[in-house]
Amino acid sequence: MKNLIKNKGPAAIQLILAKNTNSLLPDAIIHTIGQPFIELMTVDSTNNYAIDQLQNHDAQHGTAWFACSQTAGRGQRGKQWLAAPGQNITMSVALNTNGLAVSAQFYLSAAIALAVHDFFSSYAGSESCVKWPNDIYWNDRKAGGILIDNIIRGNNWQWAVVGTGININQTVFDDVAGRAVSLRQITGKQFDVIALAKQLCTAIENRFNELLKDGEKLFAAYNKVLYKRGQTVKLKKGNIVFDAVIKEVTGDGRLHVNGAIWDSFTFGEVEWVI
Repeated sequence: MKNLIKNKGPAAIQLILAKNTNSLLPDAIIHTIGQPFIELMTVDSTNNYAIDQLQNHDAQHGTAWFACSQTAGRGQRGKQWLAAPGQNITMSVALNTNGLAVSAQFYLSAAIALAVHDFFSSYAGSESCVKWPNDIYWNDRKAGGILIDNIIRGNNWQWAVVGTGININQTVFDDVAGRAVSLRQITGKQFDVIALAKQLCTAIENRFNELLKDGEKLFAAYNKVLYKRGQTVKLKKGNIVFDAVIKEVTGDGRLHVNGAIWDSFTFGEVEWVI
């Protein structure tokens, strides 16, 4: 791994991706992501369960927990993630991030978003994209979400718990706006959810290893599949709705736009008006 430096005019940032070049790689090589693969019939949240296991020293890098049913699934910004039992991927994976700097958190988020995109687009096609910061969309409809919880002690980023919720076989959603979509709706096919969850683990492993080698290359790939990139969209900040052209997302996780009063935003600062 190398120091990762990004310098682009006013948006210049310096990110030290590698904290210790020897502290992460051995564990990542020994343990394959998705092994062990643990199936849970019912759990409140796979991320909560995974965090408990890690804090009790009952898990290792790469452990995956798949839930048939979640009673209190969590989404971004405290929102609830609802999924019909047995029909979708609701899974968390433990990643040893001891060799990554705390400042590299959005690089990991981008890597996971790309992994889910790799997996989903292999079935759903080129209409799949990543909506900033890490939702998976098909055209203008949401197909999945990602929630990453971190265990950080001091300046030591010890673990990331990567939660993924991907719509697979569900066809009826409690979605007033009608923006949810599943692989079954897109393809007309029924899928083996467990088999697909294991495929997703492989995709996560590939992108995680890429992150360790070349985070800049990975981030370029993230922006390539960015939702509405180069297009005019409506965003809302406070009570103000405005048009903006999506430009890119930088390594600090900021969304950069053209044609608006503001030129960049942090996550949670603006809402999409779709």
